Amino acid sequence: MRYAAPATVDEASALLSDNPGSQVFAGATDLVPQMRSGRPAPSVLVDLKRIERLTAVTHEDGQWTIGAATPAADLTRNAAFSAAFPGLSEGAGLIGSDQIQNRSSLGGNLANASPAADSVPALIANAGQAVIATADGTRTVPASEIVTGPGSTSLADGEFIVEFTLADPPAGTGDAYLRMIPRTEMDIAIVGAAVRVTVDNDSISDAIVVLGAVAPTAVIVPDAAAALVGTAVAGGSIDDNVLTALAEAASAACDPIDDKRGTIAYRRQVAGVLAKRAAAIAVERAQNGV
Repeated sequence: MRYAAPATVDEASALLSDNPGSQVFAGATDLVPQMRSGRPAPSVLVDLKRIERLTAVTHEDGQWTIGAATPAADLTRNAAFSAAFPGLSEGAGLIGSDQIQNRSSLGGNLANASPAADSVPALIANAGQAVIATADGTRTVPASEIVTGPGSTSLADGEFIVEFTLADPPAGTGDAYLRMIPRTEMDIAIVGAAVRVTVDNDSISDAIVVLGAVAPTAVIVPDAAAALVGTAVAGGSIDDNVLTALAEAASAACDPIDDKRGTIAYRRQVAGVLAKRAAAIAVERAQNGV
């Protein structure tokens, strides 16, 4: 196994093309444990952290560009980013310990393809787009199309995520991410829920609900969003009947596993509860700011 640290996207792509069986990494917070547990070592470990584009955060002309290898800690400490996308900042802030967050990244959290990845539901809820390096240049796809199953992605051999783009949220928009874990800290979500809403004239005009850890991939729940759209939220409260419909839709969309960390019935119930709570927080933020 050989280590390489390219300085540009083109250099990284060339390394991957010339060395079959090579593997990119940013923080290696998942790769190293996987190798220690018996995963075959790649022919070349390609470190993306030296590529300036992959660790840059910019905001220009109504669009955020987040390097795929940007440490999660850099995002949570970025006041402007956290104000624009508080739910996504919350999700990024839950990726491991403080030490891990200085290495972990949105790109790694997505490409690792864990159903329980904390930043992914909010990234999808905020319509994140992934810019992918290919043999011929780059292509851009919705972040929701990257993960195809546990440990599986739509990335072809030699491709890797360069950056994410996020449009500025419309006025009156708020988002939130909540998760349930068996312990109080340092654990993997058994359910995660991200909600983003836009409030116009004290009524929800747009919404999206995304669940994590309840299916092989993150789940967008159109019926839950439909329950919210058109709802009056004067005073910041959501009608109980609307919340019930939201929770039922979220629970029905789940296809979870049954293991020692949580039963299928429990995960479905918690998904509904978290969706309701995240929606309430998102509405409050939409009306009052973070």
